[in-house]
Amino acid sequence: MTEKDAAFETRLRDTASAVESLLVSLLSDAPLSGEITRPARLMAAMRHGSLNGGKRLRPFLVVETARLLGGSPAAALRVGTALECLHCYSLIHDDLPAMDDDDLRRGQPTVHKAYDEATAILAGDSLLTYAFDIIAAQETDVPDAARAELVLALARAAGAGGMAGGQALDLAAENEAPDEAGIMTLQAMKTGALLRFACEAGAIIAGSPLKDRERLQAFGRTIGLAFQLADDLLDVTSDTATLGKAAGKDAGRGKGTLVALHGVAWAEARLEALTVEALELLSPYGEAADVLREAARFVAGRSR
Repeated sequence: MTEKDAAFETRLRDTASAVESLLVSLLSDAPLSGEITRPARLMAAMRHGSLNGGKRLRPFLVVETARLLGGSPAAALRVGTALECLHCYSLIHDDLPAMDDDDLRRGQPTVHKAYDEATAILAGDSLLTYAFDIIAAQETDVPDAARAELVLALARAAGAGGMAGGQALDLAAENEAPDEAGIMTLQAMKTGALLRFACEAGAIIAGSPLKDRERLQAFGRTIGLAFQLADDLLDVTSDTATLGKAAGKDAGRGKGTLVALHGVAWAEARLEALTVEALELLSPYGEAADVLREAARFVAGRSR
């Protein structure tokens, strides 16, 4: 492992630990001002769906892009943790029998298996709502205009024109496989939208000029494509024990992926090209962006 690899791994691990600690605090049974009570079983299900390990890549990208541009580390951690709540909601709902029907997530029973379907739906609903609560709260110490921008950008990334819409397209793909353009649109929405937001959020927190926001949006969009392509490769080449979730499900359901369309060799070459593209987007920032460069390599390397 190189020195840069070690620095990246340390930062990734430290951020994951900080997110976990903040999630534990935020997901306590004690009600906040304006709340009436927090049902114990619901809170336990929310914790089961979010305090279950994982790399916490999305909050890491918020923290690191904010760090690159001089944004508040404390605000970035809160925004990143809000994003993680929203991401975990999506996983809980995606795992439901009406959606992807999965029994395992990160090596543990999915929320609807550990509890029940109704509780899983409510746990996802609550995490989704809480994401916007966390950003909007005064504890997220950024100017009011930036707070509003973050809420709007996350809503657009998560809703019908972003992640949720991408899941709808993914379900439709089980009945009619999309062409290459359709697959790329689906993946840019279902997976890429939150990764794009994660990188854009750092620029919003830092109050950076539009050119930085657009450049980091492009970086997030590029690694989002790489992330999904690596995921599709893993679905083909890995096993359930390694993944911590069911392997081979996309192929089994006949879902269209770029790997299925073009083959493993093409996908691996495309991953390399996306990595180069992501690194080039960071070139104006010099050595200050080295951790983000390692993040791009990490995303592509998940397939190996």
